[in-house]
Amino acid sequence: METTAREFNQKSSHILAAAARGETITVTKNGVAVARVVPITDDVPPYPIDPMGAIDLPDLSLPDLTDEEIEDTLKGMGTQA
Repeated sequence: METTAREFNQKSSHILAAAARGETITVTKNGVAVARVVPITDDVPPYPIDPMGAIDLPDLSLPDLTDEEIEDTLKGMGTQA
């Protein structure tokens, strides 16, 4: 379904009811699509959970260090002599 911004302003309750029935409504202004009203389903999270997709990090073959070893390594690195 497509509606103009003016129609959306005047008939928003009808348009929202259509979305609640499962319809997707595109709102246009001066013939250009500016918004989309979509039904909410349970399978759509309210926020992006994985916007970049899977990230494959290269294996650098570095040793596994404990927190204490990391702290010992970093001690004094931020100071200037």
